[in-house]
Amino acid sequence: MSDDGSHRWPIVVLTSNHDRRAFDCGVDALDRYLNEMATQDQRRRVAACFVMADPKSNVIVGYYTLSAFTVAAKEVPAELARKLPKYGQIPCTLLGRLAVDRSRAGSGIGAMLLIDALRRALLHAEEFASWAVIVDAKDEAASKFYARHGFLELPDAPQRLFLPMATAAMLFPD
Repeated sequence: MSDDGSHRWPIVVLTSNHDRRAFDCGVDALDRYLNEMATQDQRRRVAACFVMADPKSNVIVGYYTLSAFTVAAKEVPAELARKLPKYGQIPCTLLGRLAVDRSRAGSGIGAMLLIDALRRALLHAEEFASWAVIVDAKDEAASKFYARHGFLELPDAPQRLFLPMATAAMLFPD
C-alpha cells in the first residue's frame, strides 16, 4: 500500500475535470481507451467509467468500466447452470476494463478498484438483475489477478472469468 493516502482516495465517475493525459498502465489499448473513448462510451451509455485520482491534482491513477452484459447459459459451468432458469442468456455485469498507472503498480490500487467495482455491481444487481460479474482477462497476469480474488474460469473460454453475485455478496455483509 502506498503512503500517499491513495487508499483513502474516492473512486468516482470519470468527468472532464480528471487529468487522464499522463495515465500509462503499460497496455496501449487501455491507455488509449481512457484518453479517447471512455467519455464517448459514457455519453452513449454503453459503459460507465470510474476513476481513482489524486484529489490535489486530479491525475488519474486507476480506472475501471462497468456495463450490462449477458452470457450464454451454455457457457456457465454445469453445476451452476442447473440452479439457473432455462433461459438462453443470463444477465451479468461486465467489468470491461481495469487498469492502474505503472507508477502505482503493486500499491493495492488494482484490488481497491476491483472491490469498488464488485460493490457497485452488487448494489445495482438488486435493482437490475445480474447473476455474476464477468471479466475478459487480457493476459495470463490479469487472469491470475482475478483468480486470486475468487473469479472462476468459464469452461469453454479460459480468459473469460466470472464471480457470482452470491459470492460478491459475501464480501459485503449487511
